[in-house]
Amino acid sequence: MTANHGYDALVGRHAGSDRPFLRAPDGTAWSYADFADRAARLAGALASHGLRPGDRIAVQVAKHPDALALYAASLRGGHVFLPLNTAYTAAELDHFVGDSGAALVVCDPDTHEAVAPVADRFGARTATLAALAADADGADPAPVAARAPDDLAAILYTSGTTGRSKGAMLTHDNLLSNAATLKDAWRFTADDVLIHALPIFHTHGLFVATNVTLAAGSSMIFHDRYDPDAILAAMPEATAMMGVPTFYTRLLDHPGLTREATGGMRLFVSGSAPMLAETHRAWTDRTGHRILERYGMTETNMNTSNPYDGDRRPGTVGLPLPGVEVRVVDGDRAPVPAGETGMIEVRGPNVFPGYWNLPEKTAEELGPDGWFVTGDLGVLSDDGYLSIVGRQKDLVITGGYNVYPKEVEEALDDQPGVLESAVFGVAHPDMGEGVVAVVVPEAGAAPDPDALRAALEDRLARFKQPRRIEVIDALPRNAMGKVQKAALRERYADSFA
Repeated sequence: MTANHGYDALVGRHAGSDRPFLRAPDGTAWSYADFADRAARLAGALASHGLRPGDRIAVQVAKHPDALALYAASLRGGHVFLPLNTAYTAAELDHFVGDSGAALVVCDPDTHEAVAPVADRFGARTATLAALAADADGADPAPVAARAPDDLAAILYTSGTTGRSKGAMLTHDNLLSNAATLKDAWRFTADDVLIHALPIFHTHGLFVATNVTLAAGSSMIFHDRYDPDAILAAMPEATAMMGVPTFYTRLLDHPGLTREATGGMRLFVSGSAPMLAETHRAWTDRTGHRILERYGMTETNMNTSNPYDGDRRPGTVGLPLPGVEVRVVDGDRAPVPAGETGMIEVRGPNVFPGYWNLPEKTAEELGPDGWFVTGDLGVLSDDGYLSIVGRQKDLVITGGYNVYPKEVEEALDDQPGVLESAVFGVAHPDMGEGVVAVVVPEAGAAPDPDALRAALEDRLARFKQPRRIEVIDALPRNAMGKVQKAALRERYADSFA
């Protein structure tokens, strides 16, 4: 049999198993054998569209069991999977499709009309997930393509401070090594049932929740969206849940969250955005469970985790995972003493090999010694616990999604009557951070915040759009002319209180 590093370990080894893998609200119920067969036939459908090993598949579809099978099919066929946020507009898709050189763009029927011209512009084919699924029903299973540990399995785009999105290349070994490490660290076994309510265009839902489930032979209750009522209803049949802080704050607002409701659960994991220490404490007081917080990035998968057994410290993201090195350094990249703030760098088999078609950016952030500059500021305690204290880049994390201010500022600055703008994040009780924008008008102009919001609707994904827009006379600047965003954050800190 042909060796395929990621597929063989995550999907292929389960091909004959009748253990349950997935249950979904639409009635879909797959065993592991069903999932492997579906992936094999979807791989056959992809081959009928002319895809070859190494080709990129851009996928922007609603969360559905077949979307998960398409990921497995991509692994089987030796393709490079490119998941895209369903909120991205056609204008945003243009860069992802063009930059990646995608051979096929998979979308939903209701977006095909907008997506097809983008694909055509770059010579890519298009197909809806529904059409591929129909093709798979009559397709022969595609052969397993040979893939080595260092072959690419996926490209995930992550924005940069310049506004240009970068494609983080992830190998089969990046994904597989991290899944195996997390399975052991979080004690996942074939007896576990995971509540899966995360999106699958993101590292957390696709490469953590799904891959850990596959690596352990566990099963999942596969929700197409996050709904607190549905989550609570699923808990009696589940043992674990992975979520973002917003999941937990919304459940804390639900009267049905009790010790009895969570009594059968053994693990609650949170990530993708910092969690307030008060949320940790409120959750423990209400349920008796301690949330396990971890730290990861698109470029690295997971780096650290609070321990399964031992002290899960609120306000920290725990200890380096086995096989992963973490250090905090100064401007000369020399390690700083415990308790001092510096730049977080990581190294390990989980760290990506670089950015797609950006060798200079890769060299800037990923040294020849394998240490990756995360852009996050942190502090290590004397006993090795990591705390994230800020971000060197002006990243805003809202509801677990990354928003890079430069991209939003450019969109605002293009609007009539706007001279310049500044975008930043402030505390939000539900989303972690909310996006705030201040704009300075051109002489004699009076931009209307509602009109500006309307202008951004077709240009930016909804989660990037500012929740508050204020018109001010001038941006605060320091002696060097740099906008003082810290002053703006302080001024608008209570925007969502």
